[in-house]
Amino acid sequence: MANNEEVFKKIISHAKEYGFVFQSSEIYDGLSAVYDYGQNGVELKNNIKQYWWNAMVRYHENIVGLDSAIFMHPTIWKASGHVDAFNDPMIDNKDSKKRYRADVLVEDYVAKVEDKINKEVEKAAKRFGDAFDEKQFRETNQRVLDNQVKIDEAKRRLYSSLEAEDLEDVRKLIEDLEIVCPISGSRNWTDVRQFNLMFSTKIGSVTDDSSVIYLRPETAQGIFVNFLNVMKTGRMKIPFGIAQIGKAFRNEIVARQFIFRMREFEQMEMQFFVKPGTELEWFEYWKSARMKWHLSLGLGAENYRFHDHEKLAHYANAAADIEFNFPIGFKELEGIHSRTDFDLNAHQKFSGKKLQYFDPELNESYVPYVVETSIGLDRTFLALMSNAFTEEKLDDGTERVVMKFPPVLAPIKAAVLPLVAKDGLPEKARMIMDDIKSEFMCQYEEKDSIGKRYRRQDAIGTPYCITVDHQTLEDNTVTIRERDSMKQERVSISEVRDIVYRRIKG
Repeated sequence: MANNEEVFKKIISHAKEYGFVFQSSEIYDGLSAVYDYGQNGVELKNNIKQYWWNAMVRYHENIVGLDSAIFMHPTIWKASGHVDAFNDPMIDNKDSKKRYRADVLVEDYVAKVEDKINKEVEKAAKRFGDAFDEKQFRETNQRVLDNQVKIDEAKRRLYSSLEAEDLEDVRKLIEDLEIVCPISGSRNWTDVRQFNLMFSTKIGSVTDDSSVIYLRPETAQGIFVNFLNVMKTGRMKIPFGIAQIGKAFRNEIVARQFIFRMREFEQMEMQFFVKPGTELEWFEYWKSARMKWHLSLGLGAENYRFHDHEKLAHYANAAADIEFNFPIGFKELEGIHSRTDFDLNAHQKFSGKKLQYFDPELNESYVPYVVETSIGLDRTFLALMSNAFTEEKLDDGTERVVMKFPPVLAPIKAAVLPLVAKDGLPEKARMIMDDIKSEFMCQYEEKDSIGKRYRRQDAIGTPYCITVDHQTLEDNTVTIRERDSMKQERVSISEVRDIVYRRIKG
């Protein structure tokens, strides 16, 4: 684990040094859990959005896009349950004065016990070699079984207490598990209390209670309240989907782990409206479709897993997460939820407007059911950064850091580099740059030795470097250097654009 923490620190440092992610308001000592995306970060982010949008909207004839406002009528959040129920259980340590999410403290305890089990399994696997039967070991080893009982009991008690809103028992559970504050090391805890995560502000010139509105804590409700508008103007037939990419805001109690958990973040969501009774089939369909999309990024199937929810949200009848193996462990990257007709029914009730679909085949109207796919853009960004970050020792004894992004998502697709900044090479390189920059994001660079420039391009993940040298002036050929293998090949200038284009599209 210590190793992974070191890697995570290196990724955070690399993200800043190479213009991917900066701490927000850094010259004023920063703003906690808010980040800005730098010149390379914004390109990577835009490429992820486009890749998702193409898969979701362009390639599906029955899914359309939307961009709803961040400010919405406050009753929307009453109808959705956010005003009354969008809370996290909060607890303070009296000695360190630090605030924690009570459920996260218990989940961290569970993760530590799971680590103990995994270490037992690893030790046994080394001891028994090829003859090792992991399933049998987990089912028969007493230490593993004892630790599994601790995990099951802690989870059972946590979720049942949260469901019953028994905050006193959540506090007692923290005491019974002898959980200490990571800062002070003490068990001197306050009571657990609920904390609403929505940011509120005032609208208009008169600031009374009636002017309170909220920054949206999710993008889904903007889709639900536009269901009728999109259905009618787009002449949509069920099943159909509405997709949206947008900012959401949550006043997280414990916002940590770099861009994994932020107060201002971006979501890529699609709400798929279906006939009641078919929602669980569509739930399985979207689970499979979304996993295929993730695997198409080439980050390795072993880095993904499904996690089916034990405790369902009040609106869901099925829910699963796609988790990714970050340096901080397997964590949620995307949620797929069967939300039933909860949202449309709630808005129908609170607005007094009928939010129904007339089905010509059945000759009747009904409130559609919804299957949601919701993925964190910032978390996808972090997954790509984590997976791409590679430290390599080369044959000549030197080292390089290379970001092995999938070429289709790399911030800069090609760098055009004159070998030296004289002898007419810059002019020739500029000509190539002008030819290809309309096709994809490129960078022109002539400062420093060619070796240093290659290293810089490796560090930002540029898949192809096009080098213009003295031979170029004689026969109109250049070298294309491939990032991962560092192999170089000589090609004609007239072929450069097509070669890079073909390789990026993969």
